Amino acid sequence: MELVSVAGVAENGVIGNDGGVPWPDLPKDVEQYRDRVAGSPVILGRRTFESMRANLPGSRRIVVSRSLDAVDEPTAVIADGVEAAIERARDLAPDGVVYVLGGGTIYDLFQPHVNRMALSRIEGRYEGDVRYPEWDEADWDPVAETEYDGFTVREWRRSAGE
Repeated sequence: MELVSVAGVAENGVIGNDGGVPWPDLPKDVEQYRDRVAGSPVILGRRTFESMRANLPGSRRIVVSRSLDAVDEPTAVIADGVEAAIERARDLAPDGVVYVLGGGTIYDLFQPHVNRMALSRIEGRYEGDVRYPEWDEADWDPVAETEYDGFTVREWRRSAGE
């Protein structure tokens, strides 16, 4: 199984503000993000799950929460922490890809475990209350880059030595 972190990140590391994204609407970013995760299981925190409830991405959802026992979504299961979420992910996609979708705390918790990152680098610096975790580019190899109007998707793979 491969864990891939997916996020939109402003030039100053901001990924969110007051429960939403602080930059103007980028429909092409939403489209490429949804296309990427469409047929795969995803891992996300409870608040991110609740905010996407009307239009959930991915084929199955692993919701990381210590405050919930269950959710009333047939394609979702609860995991009470990182190890439980990874175990559930292995059950759902033993030879496939599982995407980590946030929020901020989930990205922090899973950063040591992800094999790849697909980050939409949003042009500009924005005010925000949530940031993507710091990471050392020396530990990662760039594998792809696709430019769009207003953002660039950069894909990274953890270096073999890590």
